[in-house]
Amino acid sequence: MQEQPTNNRFYSTLEKNDINYKAIYTSCFPMIRNMVLKNSGTLEDAKDIFQESLIIILEKIDSGEFTLTCKFMTFLYCVCDNLWKATKAKRQSAANYLRSIADSESNDDSDFTENFDDEVYKEIFAEVFRSLDPMSRKVLKMHWKQKTHREIAEELGYTYGYVRKKKYNAQVEMAEKVKRILKEQIS
Repeated sequence: MQEQPTNNRFYSTLEKNDINYKAIYTSCFPMIRNMVLKNSGTLEDAKDIFQESLIIILEKIDSGEFTLTCKFMTFLYCVCDNLWKATKAKRQSAANYLRSIADSESNDDSDFTENFDDEVYKEIFAEVFRSLDPMSRKVLKMHWKQKTHREIAEELGYTYGYVRKKKYNAQVEMAEKVKRILKEQIS
């Protein structure tokens, strides 16, 4: 019974932009951390998911069309769970793509059209990557070398939040450009 006032307090502070992140983090993060860790994630993943979910919730509140109809912690958990599932799905598809490239390179008698398609995709990817601004390219290269957001921020002299946002925007921009190019080539 004690949890309901706490949930209402979190929501009302978010709604009034009188945000006490430390209280929210202290009360809610352990639950999110456990969920991510139990589902093949790392502590860094849990922190990223938690931060992204708070941003999403704040954007929903700011839109003025949002009404909380459940406990705040329940809603936060659902947002984090959905974000984590989406992140895992992206990672899995990237791993599958890289695995398929490695398999096709090791298979000497692979189909010519598959090799041709791979080369086309690589060229498109390289072209789109080169079209990004230099900082986006640098952040993505470091991310692909398995550096954490914090390591990238420290090395480049930026904040953790700036690096996360820059990486996200660069990935979105690349995905949109690749889709557009592929769509143009198919038409």
